[in-house]
Parts: sequence; C-alpha cells; structure tokens
Amino acid sequence: MKLKLIGRSLALGALLTLAAGIAAVPQPQADIASTPNTLTPEERAQGWRLLFDGASFAGWRGLGFEGVPQGHWTIEDGAIHKIADRDVPPGPDGKPLPVGDLLTLATFRDFELAFEWKVAPGANSGVKYNVSEELSRGTPPQGHAALGFEYQVLDDDLHEDARNGPNRTAAALYDLLGPLGKRLRPVGEYNAARIVFRGSRGEHWLNGQKVLEFDLGSADFAARLAASKFRAIAGFAEKRSGHIVLQAHGDAVWFRSLKIRVLK
Repeated sequence: MKLKLIGRSLALGALLTLAAGIAAVPQPQADIASTPNTLTPEERAQGWRLLFDGASFAGWRGLGFEGVPQGHWTIEDGAIHKIADRDVPPGPDGKPLPVGDLLTLATFRDFELAFEWKVAPGANSGVKYNVSEELSRGTPPQGHAALGFEYQVLDDDLHEDARNGPNRTAAALYDLLGPLGKRLRPVGEYNAARIVFRGSRGEHWLNGQKVLEFDLGSADFAARLAASKFRAIAGFAEKRSGHIVLQAHGDAVWFRSLKIRVLK
C-alpha cells in the first residue's frame, strides 16, 4: 500500500512539473507579421495599404527637409532604422549631420495604423500622429521635431523616462495617458503596435491587446492635457489631417510592417 501511494505521489509530481513547464513556455504574441512589409489578400480587401515597402523611403521625408536626413536614417534588413546619434559620422565639414523626424508625405485624419518596432537597450523613440508640420516648425525649438500625439516606444527597464510615470512608458500616449495590462516583448524583439484614431476617440494596442483609449472631447482628456508639457501649445490637441511620424530621439530603433487604412 505504501509503495502504491509513493507511486501515485511521484506520478502526481511529474504531472505538476509538466504542467508548470507548459505554463512557463512563452505564448506567442498576436499581430507579428509572418512576412514583414506585405499585405494579405484579406488586408487589401479591408483597405489596408503599406506605408513602407521594405526597401526604400518612397512616401517619406524628413520633417522640415526635402529628403531624408542623411546618415541618421537607413534601411536595414527590411526595416527603417534610426541610427543612434553617437554612431553617425560627421559631414564633410566635420560638423554633425542635421537630424530630424521622418514623416509620411500623405496626411490622415481617421485611420487605423499598424506597425512593428524594436529598440536597442536603453533606447527611446516614438510614433507620432495628428502631426501638423506647420505647427511643429513654428514652435521653437522644435525645428525638425514633430508635435503631435505620440505612441511611446521605449526600453521600459533601462530608460529613465519610464521612471517618470506610466504615461512615459512603452505604448503610452506620451505624457498624457499610461497603458494598462500590456505585454511587452524583450528588448531586441519586435513588438506589434496599432493606433486607431477615429472622430474624437483614440486607442493604442500592443501585441494584440488594447492598452489605452481616450476621447479628445472628454473632461478626463482636458485635465490630462492641462497637466502635460503640451498645455501651452495652442492647437496641439485639435483634430486634423496629420502626418504619421517616426521620431528621431538620438537612440537606435527599428520600424517595419507600417501599414494604414482610412476609416470612414
């Protein structure tokens, strides 16, 4: 009888160990494209179009530039890569090459945007939307940096901005609203992101989960705006047909599978 009980205990222990092992296996995250920078037939039927073809900067230029800021932005392994400022060699005159954010030539008002992003250790960047180039360039010292709502792209573990509050962490609506219940992939791996902006309402998604939503017309948003660094910028939160922008924040970051569909 004692031997039977021991055998049952061992079997139960083995099952519990196996179950724990299965539970410990990382589950696949949603929305990572099996083939980056492509559209499925279903996506085409739904009105999606690529913003990046995986091989060129067609449809993009630097904010305040006629072309793409040389030395700072490149295409690497099918991704738009912002090279860390410290790794950009000086120009022929020995001075630092001019840097700026990268924006779409087209503007969008009501849309769903999907993209994949990854960062180097300790890096900070973002994807901005509802961006007016005129507003951005007319507010010193912006110059070549976009003013708009920002989907924060960040290494939450190593970058100090994450210690300034949830609204500065990855997937946040920067300085306005922090994400909830997010599943962030390790640094060096791609995360799948979505932004939905329709009417007065917006949503941020990360790896298949909605992590925040906001309404431009709500009292909550007005209070958050009044407490933010953007409170003194006239027209900042007005809805407009704006550019999509990849931020140059001095650190190494990669973007791919950028696609958008207009929402009626």
